[in-house]
Amino acid sequence: MGFISLITSNPVINATIISWFITQFLKVVIVLLTEKKFDYERFVGAGGMPSSHSATVCTLSVCIGRTLGFSSPEFAIAFVFSLIIMYDAAGVRRAAGQQATVLNKMLDNWYNSEHEFTEIELKELLGHTPLQVVVGAVIGILIGLFAVI
Repeated sequence: MGFISLITSNPVINATIISWFITQFLKVVIVLLTEKKFDYERFVGAGGMPSSHSATVCTLSVCIGRTLGFSSPEFAIAFVFSLIIMYDAAGVRRAAGQQATVLNKMLDNWYNSEHEFTEIELKELLGHTPLQVVVGAVIGILIGLFAVI
């Protein structure tokens, strides 16, 4: 069995890929509706509403729980992994994005004050608000509950 067929024959992987795809697509739609612009980068970029990281790991956890049991060691591993990913998305990566915003303002001020400096734009949309994480988690749990596995 080839690598691609091995991956696509695993219903848990399929459900997590579908979860990622749906949430990334929702980001594009939400930006289109709220900002009236088509931002294709939202489909592959990090950050924004909803959290695809949260959705993906929650789908993975629920699918593992449904297939191997919610008291299995595999579910425990997936659950703890999910908590770490969601904490990181709302904590560390969000803080890094906020720092990038401040640094970009500082660089802009420095650059505009006639000093020689290379203009570098740091990526600001890295993490998620707690609401974005929760919405992503709910979407992931629902997809995991209704996935055909």
